[in-house]
Amino acid sequence: MTNAAISTQTPSFSPLRLHSRSLAWQIGAVILGSLFLALSSYIEVPMVPVPVTMQTFAVTLVGALYGWRFGALTIAAWLAEGAAGFPVLAGGAAGIQHFVGPTGGYLFAFPVVGAVVGWLAERGWNGKCVMLAFAAMLIGNLLCLVLGTAWLAVMIGTEKAITFGFVPFVVGGLLKSALGAATLKLFSPDRLEQHGRSSGTR
Repeated sequence: MTNAAISTQTPSFSPLRLHSRSLAWQIGAVILGSLFLALSSYIEVPMVPVPVTMQTFAVTLVGALYGWRFGALTIAAWLAEGAAGFPVLAGGAAGIQHFVGPTGGYLFAFPVVGAVVGWLAERGWNGKCVMLAFAAMLIGNLLCLVLGTAWLAVMIGTEKAITFGFVPFVVGGLLKSALGAATLKLFSPDRLEQHGRSSGTR
């Protein structure tokens, strides 16, 4: 009975298994993850009041690969860099003002999104099943849009917020969810085991 209780609380699969790595490995992963998030911010299609970027793709992927704890921590570190003045936000933007402007809700949603996707990935919504991985990514993208739009609604009104802060990003969210699921498939247990076996035979 004890073993069964423990097994239900243990993640079924976490690709990078950061919880079992050394502190140096974990710190390095956070740094690399924040760099990846920063690079994704430079892939931008300017729109008003919120630009289209690859940030949500990176946020959901980091959450899925790192697990919910380290995923949220890495995303929070990246946001802290942006708030401190490093050019790591959308289009190379920086500064605390972006956290109180139209994009603030989306920025604050990112750690939550990473944690949710990471939690789902640890429990089987990952590369083991592409459809579940896609669902996890889609949930993350939609959660970001909902939270970001809610913030925007306070500033410009609900109707305008939905028109300019939600609807234009739905198709992009679907595409980024599909891309994220396909990328996560590369880190599925079967692929990692297959790679391990092939590397061992060389």
